[in-house]
Amino acid sequence: MNLKKVLKIILPLILGGFLVWYSLSKVSFETLLHYFKNANYEWIALGLFFGILSHLSRAYRWKYLLEPMGYKPDFGNSTMAVLIAYLVNYAVPRAGEVSRAAVMANYEDIPFEKGFGTIVAERIADLLMMLGIIVITLFVQFDFIYQLLTKNFDPIKIGILLVGLVVAFIVFTRYVKKAQSGLGSKIKNFIVGLIEGATSIFKMKNKWAFIFHTVFIWLMYVAMFWATIPAINNLHVPFGAVLIGFIAGGFSIAATNGGIGLYPVAVAGAFALFAIPDEPANAFGWIMWTAQTLMIIVFGGLAFVLLPVYNKNK
Repeated sequence: MNLKKVLKIILPLILGGFLVWYSLSKVSFETLLHYFKNANYEWIALGLFFGILSHLSRAYRWKYLLEPMGYKPDFGNSTMAVLIAYLVNYAVPRAGEVSRAAVMANYEDIPFEKGFGTIVAERIADLLMMLGIIVITLFVQFDFIYQLLTKNFDPIKIGILLVGLVVAFIVFTRYVKKAQSGLGSKIKNFIVGLIEGATSIFKMKNKWAFIFHTVFIWLMYVAMFWATIPAINNLHVPFGAVLIGFIAGGFSIAATNGGIGLYPVAVAGAFALFAIPDEPANAFGWIMWTAQTLMIIVFGGLAFVLLPVYNKNK
């Protein structure tokens, strides 16, 4: 294993460890323990139920990408492959997609490169959904975001910044279009691939079923987040804060191993914009992160154990 790969594994763990310390410097371990003891676990269980539904839907959605290539994977294997992928991502960021394709290659005889290609197409659909949630949040919370910016920043400076961003975007777009090699070419290829992947969804035989499951998966993600909020006594979170907190938490999961350390900090930071007290906000972040992490560890671990047993006759 070369240095670059080692750093990709170690640096997120170091960052996560630092953020755990930072979060606990804001709220003591004893205080967090108090919140955990007094949490309403019925709401946490409901949130986990929504999370499980999202994983099952993701496993089922996969078949719509594999069937056109002549493969009809067993739903049990697809589900366990998805759960294992989530678990592996906690150890090595973004390695879960590789393990997921490897599981299907081993137990369903789906060539690795084909299975991995469908997972990349899924990620494009998920990226579009995340962008869609961000756009919806900007519309829903436009007045709040505008007031927040004008309150903390000089409107003239904001206007200059926006003009600068527009000019930079135009210059950058022209540079990427003309690029034949180097970073510009890589960015152009990525954007072209993103557009091709997105438009290919609408050319699928079962495109509406695929789109339904994609929307359903992300609705369940948001529902899992929202349903867990009442688990904290006297924590009142408006809908706009739910959306912004969900987005912040989502980016934190991508930045570190499963959001370790960063998830509570990101969610509490988002809630702070709405004047939600720091202590219950941090406690919610930790309870939310712990619940979904334990779910992945338990079900992902069971999938590891049961996968060969389930396929013993193959």
